[in-house]
Amino acid sequence: MSTDLRCTIRAGADEAWDYFASPGAFLRLSPPFMPLRPVSQADSLRDGEAVLEPRSALPGPLGVRFGPRWIARHDPAGYVEGERFVDRCVSQPYAGLTGWVHEHTVTPGPDGTSVLGDRVDARVPGPLLSPVFAYRYRQMALDLDRVRRFSQAGGPRTLTVAVTGASGLVGTALCAFLGVAGHRVIRLVRGAASGADERRWDTDDPDPTLLDGVDVLVHLAGASIAGRFTDRHLAAVRDSRIGPTRRLAELVAARDGATAMVSSSAIGYYGADCGDRTLTEETGPGSGPLAEIVAEWEAACEPARRSHARVVTIRTGLVLSGAGGLLPPLAAITRTGLGGRLGSGRQWMSWIALDDLTDIYLRAVVDPALVGTFNAVAPQPVTNAQFTRVLGSVLRRPTVVPVPGFAPGLLLGSRGSDELALADQRVDPVVLRHLDHSFRYPALGAALAHELGGEKVPTSL
Repeated sequence: MSTDLRCTIRAGADEAWDYFASPGAFLRLSPPFMPLRPVSQADSLRDGEAVLEPRSALPGPLGVRFGPRWIARHDPAGYVEGERFVDRCVSQPYAGLTGWVHEHTVTPGPDGTSVLGDRVDARVPGPLLSPVFAYRYRQMALDLDRVRRFSQAGGPRTLTVAVTGASGLVGTALCAFLGVAGHRVIRLVRGAASGADERRWDTDDPDPTLLDGVDVLVHLAGASIAGRFTDRHLAAVRDSRIGPTRRLAELVAARDGATAMVSSSAIGYYGADCGDRTLTEETGPGSGPLAEIVAEWEAACEPARRSHARVVTIRTGLVLSGAGGLLPPLAAITRTGLGGRLGSGRQWMSWIALDDLTDIYLRAVVDPALVGTFNAVAPQPVTNAQFTRVLGSVLRRPTVVPVPGFAPGLLLGSRGSDELALADQRVDPVVLRHLDHSFRYPALGAALAHELGGEKVPTSL
């Protein structure tokens, strides 16, 4: 059977083609709600190979590969530069089961637009493919819009960006986005470096030349905050952030303004139990173990600030992604019909879609005027009860079974439960609003639909 789809986007045909050919495009266009996860991108649209593998998005030991890899080989016979490329599944058992052949086309449209076309010949029902292409079209259209918008703000120059934590949820998405935006990414890795685009980063004693030639350092690395809040866990969270961040800031300071620093932070800075009080970038630090760690983490950037380097601190809320983090297990529970509000449900959840977070990081990287602290949260926070209802609506499942307030403590301990699962933080991205920053997903429903496969195929974007 065949599936034919078309979507017109506000980007020229050359822009659209360059996007497909750019490093990072394969990952950017791979839906997070699909069980096949990207492993490697083809190095050529003419005759390269792309590889995916079935992998769970669930955390811990559940997030493992559970089957053979899907290998898509590009067919030189179907390639027309700037217009068309074709991939065929060549790995078993998928090739035999599906007979997958996918033709991608890019056609100039009116008024500087382009028409993206997809024809799939495969033994796969069309309704199963529709959410995939709905995701791809929206992702590509909005990626190109943001790249164009932020390039105007920061200039067309290609930047060299070093990234710590590049293999994490945010780092993986950001590195791919920087690739489609035309920037060079250098991953700072703790193990042995592989190739020119990796450098070994000793967190205790970094090489003085680590940032040579780097325009912007994006610092994302740190031990996971999730877990039982034992003294040992909190020490690991703190030690993975404070010292390494300070030592990186000292390297930035030594670069005499040649390298900017964009460092992650967290809205845990404000404390866990804030009630209905609105929290802005001007709000002081709260109390509690996490707030104390985050305040020290931000202060560790001080050597770079004192050197007058450009430093951006991004206080991140609850990141929503179908590829990992909190959303996949919540969605899995909700799909069983057992989802429900947590405790009273009145606690505020300040969330942000993963793509909006990577937009903020890209803007912080390319715009030399951006400096200071930013709340990276959507402009419409919700209560836990509201979040639960919207998630159930997107997944078309009831959410009538409340989770007792004591339940998270069984996994996280009482301190971890209070600081994470029952955290009550109503955060406002005031600085971004004053900059007229445009969010892709200001409302929760649209964000969840994009991440969980609930969108319909658009005809134009």
